This record gives sequence, C-alpha cells and structure tokens, in this order.
Amino acid sequence: MPTSEHGTTLRRRTVLTGGAVVGLGALTGCAGLTERVSSTSRGARDRLTVQVYGTDTETGIYQQLADRFAQEQGVTVDLTVVPFADFATGIDAGLISGTAPDVFRVDYPTMGLYSSTGQLLDVTEALGDLADDVPAALMAAVAHGDRSFGIPQHVDTSAVVVRPDLLRDAGITSVPDRLEDAWSWEEFADVADRLSQAAPDGTTPFGVNWQAAGAFRWLNFLFQAGGHLYDTDLSRAVVDDDAGRRALDFTASFFERGWVPDSTSTKSATYPDALFTSGKLAMLFAGNFLLPAFADTIGKRFEYAATYLPQDQRQASELGGNAIVASRQAVNADLAAEFLVFLASPEAMGDFCSASVLLPTRASLVERGLDFALGRDLMPVYADQIRTIEDRDVADVTTPTFAEVNVDLANELEETFLGGRPVDDTLRRLSEQVTAGASLNRASTA
Repeated sequence: MPTSEHGTTLRRRTVLTGGAVVGLGALTGCAGLTERVSSTSRGARDRLTVQVYGTDTETGIYQQLADRFAQEQGVTVDLTVVPFADFATGIDAGLISGTAPDVFRVDYPTMGLYSSTGQLLDVTEALGDLADDVPAALMAAVAHGDRSFGIPQHVDTSAVVVRPDLLRDAGITSVPDRLEDAWSWEEFADVADRLSQAAPDGTTPFGVNWQAAGAFRWLNFLFQAGGHLYDTDLSRAVVDDDAGRRALDFTASFFERGWVPDSTSTKSATYPDALFTSGKLAMLFAGNFLLPAFADTIGKRFEYAATYLPQDQRQASELGGNAIVASRQAVNADLAAEFLVFLASPEAMGDFCSASVLLPTRASLVERGLDFALGRDLMPVYADQIRTIEDRDVADVTTPTFAEVNVDLANELEETFLGGRPVDDTLRRLSEQVTAGASLNRASTA
C-alpha cells in the first residue's frame, strides 16, 4: 500500500489523466495555485507562451532565443520564468484548467509523467532527422512508445569537485585525470578518511547532491555496483539484491562515518553547494550547471578542480538535464513545434549550452566542441563522465511513474541515512513501491 506521501504523487497522475474530481479539488486548493494559473495562459495563432526555469544565465539565453525566433517568424513569444520548485504545480494546474503555456521546460525524470498521460504534442515528424544526430538513449528520454514528445535540449551530470589545497593537507597530491583511472569506492573511502583526519575544524570531507528532486542521483551508486532499479522490461523492481545492498551500505556509511553533514541527506531543504562555496566541504558531487555559480561565489578565494565519480563494478553517472516540450492544447501546434525545432537547431543549441555551461545532446556539437563561457578546464571531465550513461540507466529514470519513484527514493533513503533503519528493510520497501509503480507503467502503455 503506498505511503501518504506516495499517494500525493499518485493522485497527481490521476488528475492529469482526468480520472478524479477529488484529485482536481485537492490540486486547485494548493497555496499560490490561482496566481500561477492566472499568470500563465495559452497562446494565440501568432503568439506563443513559454515557461522555463533555470539559472539567471539559462533564462537570459532563453529570452535571447525567444526574441530571435519571434523576429524571424514575425510572431510574439511571451517568456515566463518560474522557480524549479514551482514549475510542476503550475504546469499541472494549467493543463487541467486549459491555461498551460504552449511550450515549457521539463526535467527528464518528470518527462514520462506528461508524455504517458497524453498531455504533450507529438513532434515526431516535425523533428525530422534530429534523431540522426542525438544518441538513441537521449531520444528515448523524450519518447513514449515510438513517438517523440519533445526535444532533449541538453544534458548535465555530476563529477566530484575538489579543493586541491585541502587534499594536499591530507597527503593527497593528485586526483584521477582520466576516466578509466577514477577512484574505486575503496580508494574514495580512503580519501574521505584522510580528509576527516586532516581537514580544518568545521570542514567535512564531502557532500552529495541528492537532495529533494535529486534523490535519483543515488542511482549512480546502484548502477556503479552493477545494479538497476527495474528489470529489463521495466515490469518489476530489482533493487533488493546484492548490488542494491552494496550501494546502500556504502552510501549509508557516508553518514555513519561522518564523511558528509547530516544536513545533506535526501530530504534536506538545502543544497550542499552552499557548504562547498563557503569553504565547509573539501569535495562536492556537483553538476556542471553549478559552475557559473561557483565562479561568482568562490571567485579567487580558493582553488577548485574536478575529477570523476568513483567506480565499483562499472562507471556510471546520472542523466541530468532538461527537455523542451509543447502542450497538446497549444492553440497553434505548428508554431509550437517550429519553436522546438528552432531550439534543437545546431546554432541555437550551441549558443544555449556554451553560455549556460551545459552539454549539448547533438553529437555533432560534442565532436566539434563548444567554447564554454567558463569552466573550460573542468568541462572535459563532465563530457567524459556523461559517456558512462548506458541505455538501461536512462530507461530506469524515464518511466511514466519515475516522478513518483523519485519521491519514494528521497523518503526511504532518509530512513536509513538518518533514521538508522536497516538496509534490508529500506530495500524491501523501495522494491515494493517501485514494483507498484511498474504496474502503472504497464497500464499507461496498454
């Protein structure tokens, strides 16, 4: 039986499929929802409404691209920027009330919820030969069945950002500079122990970026251990196995051994990058999208570098990033599709990714190389790290119900990390909840 928290996300799915008046009542009672709906509207034949979230750099580039498209097409593009934490509530309510923006940004773990409930515009034909220049795994992230419902605009992933000065104080004079030489879990544990002994008072060895909607990043460790969330046909959970046990034992030890602050667990309301920039962490599992903020907040106060995620049975990293999609309710579906095609063009994608320090999905842009606005010495590590993502990893995090599973991950992992619940109990509960979601995955494709 789903927990009360899980029930909330299941009700969200029921609302989106139009199956429950009580769900609609619950959703429209959310604080701030009336304002969200009234400030977002459908477009017109010659006007597109677009909603995005992101850093100041990202949203600024979105505005430039929207203005460029508007000028080229002789139309109006109204861009609205919302906090990431608010985007889903506003989109859900807009889809129900008929006021959703024509085009909006969505993260890959949430993508399956919208595509599987019939909310998005099918742009398979409009995208033409985009699939010839984008890896199949990334096109799969925006697909439902054999149809495409958006563009995979960019990807981001995690690497380990380190402070060389603190590592040197702990007797660690170098970090892996080739993907194949990434630290093993055992080597990483040794580094953490040495940092624990040598770090200044008030400094902790590292932090992991798995808070809130980032709980899915725990799967990096599961994949590294040789495990997976689902079986190969996504019909049931397989997390309750030796690989899952090894991954959860290892990550629980981060808290048990004092390697990470308790305030950085999966349900924390704060993110560990603030601890790193303030000098309270020696290392940080960090996405490349944080590099502009690091440049602004750290400045020249201390040196930082990047190395690869630790490896176990294999190397792995998460599929981060965002898609751009169009609502099936868009007044001018052709114009909405044209805007997606424009954003997916080599020029627009290149401009967006180079300015925002994000990795493009077009293979031709990766091969050519982008002139990133900053972080040029760090981005090659991220570009290498992204190559460790396998097709089955992508399938695990883009199921129609993964948005709900992500909530379960945050809740259940916290019980072991901070609550002391036995590893076997947490894996069993996760397995039950993921399998329950898998039945809904099957129903959505029936």
